[in-house]
Amino acid sequence: MEKLAIIGLGYVGLPLAVAFGKKRPVIGFDINESRINELSNGVDHTLEVESDELKSADQLIFTSKVSDLESATIYIVTVPTPIDEFKTPDLTPLRKASTTIGKVLKKGDIVIYESTVFPGCTEEVCVPVLEKESGLTFNTDFYCGYSPERINPGDKVHRLETIKKVTSGSTEEIAEKVDRLYQEVVTAGTHKASSIRVAEAAKVIENSQRDLNIAFINELALIFGKMGIDTHEVLEAAGTKWNFLPFKPGLVGGHCIGVDPYYLTYKAESIGYHPQVILAGRRINDNMGIYIANEVIKLMARKDNPINNSRILVLGITFKENCPDIRNSKVIDVIRELKGFGADVSVYDPMADPDEVRHEYGIEMISEISKEPYNAVVLAVGHKKFESIDLLKISDLKTVVYDIKGFFDKQQVTSRL
Repeated sequence: MEKLAIIGLGYVGLPLAVAFGKKRPVIGFDINESRINELSNGVDHTLEVESDELKSADQLIFTSKVSDLESATIYIVTVPTPIDEFKTPDLTPLRKASTTIGKVLKKGDIVIYESTVFPGCTEEVCVPVLEKESGLTFNTDFYCGYSPERINPGDKVHRLETIKKVTSGSTEEIAEKVDRLYQEVVTAGTHKASSIRVAEAAKVIENSQRDLNIAFINELALIFGKMGIDTHEVLEAAGTKWNFLPFKPGLVGGHCIGVDPYYLTYKAESIGYHPQVILAGRRINDNMGIYIANEVIKLMARKDNPINNSRILVLGITFKENCPDIRNSKVIDVIRELKGFGADVSVYDPMADPDEVRHEYGIEMISEISKEPYNAVVLAVGHKKFESIDLLKISDLKTVVYDIKGFFDKQQVTSRL
């Protein structure tokens, strides 16, 4: 049976490696040696795979050595595809992964990409790197496929096996082979796209669609906020209609929804089309953190709270609930804006790794909540662990409690987004 190599062992790569490692020989590769050591010891700090499940993948080995990849014949790339400070796709991890594979690529090998990209990226960006490094010819000596990841971090219901998988290949024969490969581990079935470009486009619009829907709800929240209407109550009433979509207002970050639309707009602009609707949605969602911070400050002023040197507690810094992932978290926008007003902001999040938060955002999180009342409390992420928080113990009559997620009982909060 052909040996697989999974390049990148994060939220996407590890579950994939474990699933295949129960069926066939798999090499799990990552350049982060501490990650390799962690996984070799049966620990996954992302919480996507339990220790018992890691051990059950008895045909999976972990390595950071490029030479160990030589025995594989199918390579699956699951590295991050972020954006830079200018909202432009950063393809550095993708290019580096392609360079690594190119050094060990052999005749007949297949390279499958799962990372989110713009339509055409696999064949226009990755293939030339593979050809250059290997000296081989695409679709003659080696082949490519694209099967977009659909991992939902922190979701214990919608898993790799239960989410239908889109597949594609650079030739009809390879497309069929890639499709059969994923059928080994995806019980929900597969959808074989007609081309790699179609599969790439399908992935990038999945999250763009969600981004636009949330942007619409966020804009409604801005409007209803000015009218003194509770947005959550409006959505609850509208939701009684059978075809009303259940989106809620909030901060839109993470490695997918807050990033993918920029891959699509980047490609659109490169071919001479300036997107309007997609970028409008992005502008609304990107500015929500600033809006929320300003609302908190206004509410504090109305209660005669001090602004400069005020004590504000922010609950949660991960990009979503019940998940340790802090990548592209928009909570940082709220924190920075509040600090800009002179507030002393404390961040509490038992799900996030303090070292990662310090490295990524320069923030020292608190390990426990102070018993002295805060001037304001901002619920930014609806972790289940926050259900045990007694707001009465950390607030007084002047404390502003702002609930971004509609998490707490409405009677306990000053305002909701």
